[in-house]
Amino acid sequence: MALVACEGASSSSFTHQLKKFDVFLSFRGEDTRFGFISHLYDALRLRGIHTFIYDKLSREEEISIELFKTIENSIMSIIVFSENYASFTWCLNKVAKIVECKKNNQLVRPVFYKVDPSETRNQNRKFGEALSKHERKLKDSKKVERWRKALHETANISGWH
Repeated sequence: MALVACEGASSSSFTHQLKKFDVFLSFRGEDTRFGFISHLYDALRLRGIHTFIYDKLSREEEISIELFKTIENSIMSIIVFSENYASFTWCLNKVAKIVECKKNNQLVRPVFYKVDPSETRNQNRKFGEALSKHERKLKDSKKVERWRKALHETANISGWH
């Protein structure tokens, strides 16, 4: 696992990363990592904005507690919704945690990357297909409903399209 937190620093452990960040970036790597996200991260870093970004996480269980603490310790979260964001349960768990932190006054801003905000809000097209698939596979309607509410809530926040 490689972790990039700020100024190109890298680590294989979260133990040094539990400090406060200005921004936590949430994104679906396959859709955005080597294009949009790398440019966004560089732009934030160049402006002195302490930004958390991760890369190449091998197992969700290994990092969930530490990553959730990092979300909690960030001043703001930027969620980059892309076409396949909802297909990955880890993305959905992060957005649900971000919504939880929003209730504790964390700033949240969505970015809609090549998707219409209504697709996220109403869970249409790829978002709806992915959530239906998760519902059938997980058989945990409470978890899926939590994800649906989080997507709806964040898609209603003023952001960038």
